[in-house]
Amino acid sequence: MIPVLICAVISLSAASTDLDVLYPELEHSRTIYVTENGPRLSVMAEQSKVVSRRGGNATLPCKIQRDQSLAPNRKMRIKWTKLTSDYLKEVDVFVAMDYHKRSYGSFHGRVHLQGSSPMDASLVITEITLEDYGRYKCEVIDGLEDGTVVVTLDLEGVVFPYFPRLGRYNLNFYEAERACRDQDAIVASFDQLYDAWRGGMDWCNAGWLSDGSVQYPIAAPREPCGGKNTVPGIRNYGLRDKDKNHYDVFCFTSHYKGRFYYLIHPSKLTYDEAVRACQKDGAQIAKVGQMFAAWKLLGYDRCDAGWLADGSVRYPISSPRRRCSPTEAAVRFSGFPDKKHKLYGVYCFKGDD
Repeated sequence: MIPVLICAVISLSAASTDLDVLYPELEHSRTIYVTENGPRLSVMAEQSKVVSRRGGNATLPCKIQRDQSLAPNRKMRIKWTKLTSDYLKEVDVFVAMDYHKRSYGSFHGRVHLQGSSPMDASLVITEITLEDYGRYKCEVIDGLEDGTVVVTLDLEGVVFPYFPRLGRYNLNFYEAERACRDQDAIVASFDQLYDAWRGGMDWCNAGWLSDGSVQYPIAAPREPCGGKNTVPGIRNYGLRDKDKNHYDVFCFTSHYKGRFYYLIHPSKLTYDEAVRACQKDGAQIAKVGQMFAAWKLLGYDRCDAGWLADGSVRYPISSPRRRCSPTEAAVRFSGFPDKKHKLYGVYCFKGDD
């Protein structure tokens, strides 16, 4: 409840000449401020951000502080929602009132209240997915009293730029979303790109972000990338038309459950042969996101160029050395070779059953 400010004005009659004589310095009007006590219910979080990983669990804190003068209320309502990246709407996650509890959509069966005490509205999320990343709002309603707090769920992971075989600047926003999903990733948020830039990411091609904006990170300013006399930072094209405008995309992926590996094979392979070789080994040809996750999060290092599922050829270098990315740790990109005639090794992925 919003505190109420009461302003009372006391006016003394000009006819009160006796008072004027007795108290010549008495003001003819005086303002008295009376402030009601603050809200009798509030919610708070011990931390505003929780960090986890794909496949893991997380507890988003939300503690209730309730005035003891409030009568017990079995119908106190706790509601968790997820804010979309553009903040235009909220997605229902979980609602609880007394013994009635309900989870929604992709969160069904994966969320519950921690409930360590009657005043604990913290939300536990299990088997975290890439899509769970984002900001969550805890709202508590108790009669006429209510309170909210927002908590961010962050994921350990890696951002990588992506464009398809068609070439650069060929994806509208919805095609960009599909492209990232196909590579075991999601479209990165601005916060994720910003963290990647702080970690040294430098990429001169503009790409979609999850809020519908188009941006790119520059660590070493140069003429083709906004000008050599500019400062390092994230260049921003602003919000673009999601249907009509075409760019690359920045994808984000996190830890996976399974094994990423280079397949030892007696000979180099065409793309179709590479797909069959992984299948024969009880695996699938690996995706771009799986290679980036193995490289960034597990330190995977291999100086052998190999096919990936999208038809590209890449190799991950964690320890720079001569002939293998001599200047920087990176996932090296060899392009999209002719699938029928070019021969390479192959990277496979075997998921946990």
